[in-house]
Amino acid sequence: MADEANRTAFIEIQGRMIETTGKLKQVQTQIRNKETEKKRAYLTLEELKQLSEDTNTYKAIGRTFVLEPKTVLMNEQEQKLKDGETAIASLQVYSQIPFSLQHFVTHFLSRPDFFIVINYFLSHKIDMVIK
Repeated sequence: MADEANRTAFIEIQGRMIETTGKLKQVQTQIRNKETEKKRAYLTLEELKQLSEDTNTYKAIGRTFVLEPKTVLMNEQEQKLKDGETAIASLQVYSQIPFSLQHFVTHFLSRPDFFIVINYFLSHKIDMVIK
């Protein structure tokens, strides 16, 4: 009977680890995408800084290009850069949560009272899964 409870607890933890790992991969992909957007905004901003003030600058809107002042385009790129940094910082917090769960499981897996700890963990419904 106790073996069955331990097995059930282990399967539940294993399921949480699989779910958390999937969510971690999603967060890592989002971080990479935000870093790409941030780098694109930075490079565009650097190129805009090199242009003289009287240069005609255009903003792409779909298949159309609209004449925009250089300052407007620079402000947009600076805002994209700031937004990217903020998004990356918040996503990095989420990406660290699964490592604490993984550390918990690997640390206690070698302990003889592993299943007692797992049962405690499950009974108190400590949830470390990313929302």
